[in-house]
Amino acid sequence: MALEASMGRRQHQRPPPPPSYSSAGNGVIFLPTNGMPAATAHHRLRLNPSADHNPDSYDDLQLEFSPLLYSSLERYLPPAMLSMSRDAKLLYMRGILLRYAPDGERNRLQMLREYKQKIISNYQPLNRELYTMHATNFFVPSFLKAINDNTVESFKSIMTESSPGIYTFEMLQPHFCEMLLSEVDNFERWVHKKKVRIMRPNTMNNYGAVLDDFGLENMLDKLMSDFIRPISRVFFPDVGGSTLDSHHGFVVEYGTHRDVELGFHVDDSEVTLNVCLGKEFSGGELFFRGVRCDNHVNSETKSDEILDYSHVPGHAVLHRGRNRHGARATTSGWRANLLLWCKSSAFRELKKYQRDFSSWCAECRREKKEKLRLSVAATKEELLKREVNSAS
Repeated sequence: MALEASMGRRQHQRPPPPPSYSSAGNGVIFLPTNGMPAATAHHRLRLNPSADHNPDSYDDLQLEFSPLLYSSLERYLPPAMLSMSRDAKLLYMRGILLRYAPDGERNRLQMLREYKQKIISNYQPLNRELYTMHATNFFVPSFLKAINDNTVESFKSIMTESSPGIYTFEMLQPHFCEMLLSEVDNFERWVHKKKVRIMRPNTMNNYGAVLDDFGLENMLDKLMSDFIRPISRVFFPDVGGSTLDSHHGFVVEYGTHRDVELGFHVDDSEVTLNVCLGKEFSGGELFFRGVRCDNHVNSETKSDEILDYSHVPGHAVLHRGRNRHGARATTSGWRANLLLWCKSSAFRELKKYQRDFSSWCAECRREKKEKLRLSVAATKEELLKREVNSAS
């Protein structure tokens, strides 16, 4: 059965394995219409952004979606909309965003907001340093220097492209890893003591915690916008790497009395950051099997798409969310990973009107090349026939 796309905040997108291998905001604001009609299905974004447009800030508003998301989308509005009032632009973009979230989904999001607010109002952090971005304390010097230099060369200098589109690099200091793990442990003990139902990161993980739910949302927003987006702008422009505007951040745990492995799936993200936090473990290798669109998610894997990667504490893997992957069994010890699913609203909206995904889907690219080859062959054959006919 083909994979169904999901707008769920916590949902992995999981296809059955191909035969070649085994599977294992805040509050709501009511917007004034100012004479504008309600947003309808014909509202859509431009394919190319307006490079010289300076978008409004929406940070002072309480919105259903991230203020950063609205500022990011604004460059993609139709030209006639760019000169309109902020309220008019907000209404237009909100209409587009709500198409992602039907009534049932909006109700679920409201419940999540209430759940988060209840936790944040009562939970006492163990390591307050974590809740504000302290780059020099969080990242290794080589990663921080590459980000500060902000050049293609500086990014490439710290990265290994283990397979096309899969980059590995040293990122987090041991002290940060230890602090984050102790914070997650403290949160889980608090949840158990207060008998609060904990929401797990996604439908495939039974252990771990959503970091946004207990106050780390702003820090992770900075991580995405200031550190991951500059890299993604260079290496993943074909999947909205320059317009990442929302995230889902969580820690997962594997080992004895925890999850053992993670089945074959794709992420609900444009770009995924996966960093091993530790500690002592064996097994748990990531396996990758190629980037696919919805139409080809169950297609055969080619030999050049196969990669097995062994985790190293403090080291990151950065890849397209649509790169099919899973995690093998953690055979001993205990392993924890920080995951940041980075999303682009502009990319997701524009993708709805596209039919050709050959810029990033490997199977689409192969089909396109094959069609071109057949067309060239047919043209050569026709020319040969004409030469034969003219000669006779």
